Order: sequence, then C-alpha cells, then structure tokens
Amino acid sequence: MKKFKTILVLIVVTTVFTSCEWDNYEKPESFLKGNIVYNGEPINVSYNDVKFELWEPGWQLSYPIDVVIDQDGSYSALLFNGSYKLVFPEAQGPFRTLGSDTLDVTLNGNKSMDIEVEPYYMIRNAQISANGNNITANFKADKIITDADARDIERINLYVNKSQFVDFRTNIANAEMGGGDIADINSINLSVSVPDMSPGQNYVYARIGLKVVGREDMIFSAVQRIDL
Repeated sequence: MKKFKTILVLIVVTTVFTSCEWDNYEKPESFLKGNIVYNGEPINVSYNDVKFELWEPGWQLSYPIDVVIDQDGSYSALLFNGSYKLVFPEAQGPFRTLGSDTLDVTLNGNKSMDIEVEPYYMIRNAQISANGNNITANFKADKIITDADARDIERINLYVNKSQFVDFRTNIANAEMGGGDIADINSINLSVSVPDMSPGQNYVYARIGLKVVGREDMIFSAVQRIDL
C-alpha cells in the first residue's frame, strides 16, 4: 500500500512539473496580415475555401500552417517570429501566382503584407439593386489572363442571402447563367426573386460570382447590402 502511495505521489508531482513546463512554453505573439490583391484591389472569394500555406524551414518533421483567406480577400495569422516559405497549393484560388510559386516571409513583430496575384477574370462595375423583391445585377467580366493559361467562363451566379456571408453554400436565392449563354461580357445581366423570409427583414446581402473552367474556386464581387 505504501509503495502504491509513493507511486501515486510521483505521478502527481511529475504531472504538475510537466504542466508547468507546458505553461512556460512561448506563445506566438506576432500577426501577419494583409490582402490577396490584383493591382492593389482585393480578390473576393468564398468563405473558408481559399488558403495558402506557411512552411517554417529547418524542422525535420515539417507541417504547414494553413492560412484561410476571408471572403473580402483579407487574411491574418498569429505566428512565432521567424522565417517562413509562403506557398499556394496547386490550383488554389481563382487566380495564378506571379513569378515564383514560393514567397519568403520574415516575421519579427507584426507585419502587414499584401500578396499580388493574377486572376483569370475580374468583376467590374457591379451594380446590384432591388425593385420590390426582385434583385437585378449588371456587371462586366474583365478577362485578365489572355495567354496560354487563359480559361473560359463556366458560369456566373447572382447570390442573395440574409446575412453577410454570401456564396454558393450560403444563400436563400441565386440565379445562374452558363458561360456559353453570355452574349456580351461587357454587360452581363442577372435577376432573382427574394423568397419570403422568416423572421422577415427589409434588406438582404448580394454579390456576383464567376467560375472559370478547370478551377473550383470562384471570384466574387464585394458583398452589398440591398434594401428591399
């Protein structure tokens, strides 16, 4: 019995000291933040879908830190100070990277850094309005990449939702047009009716999405509040 008590005390003491050692570990305290941009203009994407990876060189067993891009193109990550390799996974996002696929990032305190990319298309002059419960949108699809990597439009969508999170997963109404049905990419029109909402509200949020052939992630216009 005495031997059992001695073993139990040793386990408790070891656990206490181990917990103290864990508590004494340094915690990350520097923020890396910025936007994914094209010529300084944020790239709007769907929530929790597009990400990049941060790799910290020098570790024998290395795993990436995933940094998710918000729907307005912004990102932030709480990190340890040090040197990182920033990498976009293959086929990630409605864009291609510029120059090298890997960026060197050195963090020594908080840092703001915009990341320039080249989208396949940009949504220009997005105008979304309401007439009663009918939402209409007009915009231009500006083709940015025109070389051998150029891609056709697969479809465009007008998404409407009760909250500010608006995409193909989170919507109460959407209209769709196939890429082959676009008569003029300089003036594209879509419309959709807002269904009855419970509880009711006199406004919605809307934005336009564009998907290219061969890429899963869509590019979007900025979210707009539309009063009904």
